Formats: sequence, structure tokens, C-alpha cells
Amino acid sequence: MPEVSDCLLQPHPVSVSKMAGLVRNRALRVLLMGLGLLFVGIGFVGAFVPLIPTTGPVLLAAFLFSISSVRFDHWLTNHRIFGPVVQDWRAGRGFTMRLKMTAVVAIAVTFTITVGFAIDSTVVRVLLIGLAIGLVVYILQLPTKHPESAAATPDP
Repeated sequence: MPEVSDCLLQPHPVSVSKMAGLVRNRALRVLLMGLGLLFVGIGFVGAFVPLIPTTGPVLLAAFLFSISSVRFDHWLTNHRIFGPVVQDWRAGRGFTMRLKMTAVVAIAVTFTITVGFAIDSTVVRVLLIGLAIGLVVYILQLPTKHPESAAATPDP
């Protein structure tokens, strides 16, 4: 396994437990990194296109990078746009009320369109409505980061 200092990016402190958490199978690691990049791409598109989620895919990418690549994990954690969200999530600080409300509105709109126009099965409609309610409840129960602490978050 290459040393952290072998990365092209500047190395950052990595605990032994973090290094031990990396997937050892090279093919699986490459697959996980590829999926991470795909989800970062979805998050990037979502930052500019309404109704495409940003936070969820970025957090999923952060998880995938955390088990597959120290280099990409460091890159995403310190990214100017996505880094603060990942850092707040990992620190348990939660999300701002604005981000929560954006997520709830996006869930409501996309699930309403899907259930109202794209699905004919009553069973699937009921399951999707249950999923939407579950997602909204989960998002709303997460810790709320107050705007003053959001402004105090240091930029990487």
C-alpha cells in the first residue's frame, strides 16, 4: 500500500484506524472511487440544476472515498464548495435550516411528480409516499446548524 506522502496532493493527518478502514481489494477500491466520482458529479450538477439533489450524493461520495481513497477523501473534505457540508456531517453539526428546507421541498416536488404522473401502481405509490415521509422526518430530526455557526465554519 502506498504511503500517504506518496499522494500528489499534500498529505494530511490520517489516523491508523482511518488507514485500516480502506478496502484492501484493489478492484473494489477502484469501483468505489468511480462510484464516488459519479456521486460528486451528480452533486455538482445538483448545485446548478433545480430538483437534482446535492447534499445526499456528496455525502455518499464522501463515504465511498473514506473507504477507498485517502487522496480523494482529502480532496472532497477540503473542497471549497462541498467540504463544509462533509465536515459538518462528520462532526455531527448537522445542516442549516435553509439546507433542510431545500431538501424537504426537493423531496416533496420530486416525489409528487413521480407519484402523480410516473407511477400507475397503487402499491408503489404508497411505498414512495412512505419513503418520502421517512426521508423528511429523518432530515428534520438531524441537528440544525445555526447561521452564526455556519458563518464561523472556516473555509479550507
